[in-house]
Amino acid sequence: MPDTETVADETQPARGWRAQARAQRVPLLIIGAIALLVAGFGAGVLLAPDTTGDASPAGPADIGFAQDMSAHHAQAVEMSGIALNGSTDPDVRRLAFDILTTQQGQIGRMQGWLQMWDAPASTTGEPMTWMPQEEHGGHGHDHGGAGTAAMPGMATTDELRQLRAARGAQLDTLFLQLMLRHHQGGVPMLEYGAEHAETTEIKTLAGQMLPAQEGESRLMTKMLADRGARPLPFE
Repeated sequence: MPDTETVADETQPARGWRAQARAQRVPLLIIGAIALLVAGFGAGVLLAPDTTGDASPAGPADIGFAQDMSAHHAQAVEMSGIALNGSTDPDVRRLAFDILTTQQGQIGRMQGWLQMWDAPASTTGEPMTWMPQEEHGGHGHDHGGAGTAAMPGMATTDELRQLRAARGAQLDTLFLQLMLRHHQGGVPMLEYGAEHAETTEIKTLAGQMLPAQEGESRLMTKMLADRGARPLPFE
């Protein structure tokens, strides 16, 4: 029979390796997100319209879309990072990874275009003023100390706090509920941007985002049903 101290000594390195791997996961994800942001930013600069030629200059809808959708995406990236780090469900982790990487790259592209248009990286006033009030319905939430009303579908400060504190199945369900509502809230901006933007870049990007997020919304609705949960009301 092996000595208990010897067994403990032999298993200790394995436990230490697993703990180290978990500790390294967060900084690796951060590094990956930064790399995606830089890559997307570079792509945005390279693909930015030539406003000195025949390309249409950026209008209010183009600039407003890029600013507000960057902010909207940033929260989706934040929530996806929480789920990717905290969930043990492979389906939830896969979805969170896809959203995080895709939307972080899109943020980089939009920020690159804003720089080329000599426009601020974010809006300094109320969001979504570049589109008529009736188009977005004003379904904002109080994001808590942001200075302006949050955009439709965005989670509140308290909801984000709950998501960070959740564990196990509770984390998975809350993430799916918040992200589904988040996607629903972005639809009016995507539809308006695809139809009314003046640059090909924003028209194309918004047109690509819309079916992609609608597909993810259908997937999240099914994932919630499979877990015996319902979507949050979207008001």
